[in-house]
Amino acid sequence: MTQKYAQLNEYATSTDFCRIFVEQMNTLYLLSLLLTADSQKAEQCFLSGFEDSMNSTFVFRERAHLWARRSIILHAIRVLGPRPDDENDFNEERLLPLNGNVPAEVQAYPRLARIVELNSFERFIFVMSILEKYSAHECSLLLGCVRRDVINTRIAVLRHLAGAVIGMEPGLESDVAVFAEKPICRPLSLSPGRAALADSFGSNTAATSSSLTVKSTVAEAGL
Repeated sequence: MTQKYAQLNEYATSTDFCRIFVEQMNTLYLLSLLLTADSQKAEQCFLSGFEDSMNSTFVFRERAHLWARRSIILHAIRVLGPRPDDENDFNEERLLPLNGNVPAEVQAYPRLARIVELNSFERFIFVMSILEKYSAHECSLLLGCVRRDVINTRIAVLRHLAGAVIGMEPGLESDVAVFAEKPICRPLSLSPGRAALADSFGSNTAATSSSLTVKSTVAEAGL
């Protein structure tokens, strides 16, 4: 019993975090992409989350995967600074696609594309509160807004996406699972030390001294 308790309270190491980012690379990258709606910014937030996680201490090993996702979310918030409307006028008519400007990686997945087409604040609310299960209070703290903004936006987005996403949850989960299996051959710049460590985890990645290219990941629907 004591040994089991000790194992549950072990802190995650940089090796643990590296394994998480290698094995769950596609789902973590998808999280970043849904938040940023931009391939370059998604890569930036993914790599920043990776570096931040690798340097983290006193994170319990059993919660390391949640910490990795949270790190990406926090970096995405810093990069985009999503804010609600000045008038706090949340309505379905305002929730329109952003000129069809959808990253190439999700164009083949209509449900994911609909999420990306939301504006920044709506996207963050949907991903954080619906997909990541953050409470309205935690969302408001991280996004620097009041709880009413979170609740009102969540309701408006759910209504707007009801036919495309919420009413077809199995389809959304299927899109995420397929995305997780599909190789994303994007070069992700890593420092030589980080690339070497990632390379040590084998066939999931091909790392060089300056880049990490995704070859495949585990078929794990992390959202």
